Amino acid sequence: MNPTILRLALAALAGRKRFIILLLFPAALVGLTILVRMLTDEPAAATDTLFGLGLSVVLPLLALVGASAVMGPEVDDGSIVYLLAKPISRHSVATSKYAVALGAVLLLGPVLMLVTGLAVNPDDSSTLVARTVGAALSAAAYAAFFLTLSTVWKHAVVAGLLFVLLWEGTLANVFSGVAWLSIYQWGNRVAAALSDDVSGPDIALWWAVAALLVVIVGGVWFTGDRLRSFSLKGDD
Repeated sequence: MNPTILRLALAALAGRKRFIILLLFPAALVGLTILVRMLTDEPAAATDTLFGLGLSVVLPLLALVGASAVMGPEVDDGSIVYLLAKPISRHSVATSKYAVALGAVLLLGPVLMLVTGLAVNPDDSSTLVARTVGAALSAAAYAAFFLTLSTVWKHAVVAGLLFVLLWEGTLANVFSGVAWLSIYQWGNRVAAALSDDVSGPDIALWWAVAALLVVIVGGVWFTGDRLRSFSLKGDD
């Protein structure tokens, strides 16, 4: 990773309006969780809401906003070409930007979800930890996927929203066959393997883990490879 790229990516993430949106998603999720806890007086219902909506909706939206914030604007306005004119490894640029986006998503997603879950349901810590591990793996895959999407399509945010709302938020929950190709369900399957109290999809654990690793490693690698073509061809 490159320290300069890390600082630039962090400044892009913190200095844009997208950062406000990054804060709104987890704030709404925490508020809804607390409301469910107060209205139902059932800790399990509150944590189900927290991780149910968190994994299927909030987490991918966080990753979409975070990845597009560190990569999207430079690709859209063509300034990425000037950055890549420097003697810097393209995969180092991709890895650095990915690290910043992932760090923000992990902090505002799985970490915050774990803290909130322990606050509303402290007696179920083992299940909360299992769900957090699954959420963290999903966050890593989402960040890599949307980072790649930001380098191949100018309308990555629109495509990402459709992916989150239609594929992950609807189809993956309705059709069991889609679970094999759902980042949300892969993370949920890992969580189910770590705790008997978590209900996971009917897919093999090895497939879920392998698929997550392929998306994470492959996404970051492909992003670096795509950036290399930007510098050579002057794509915008």
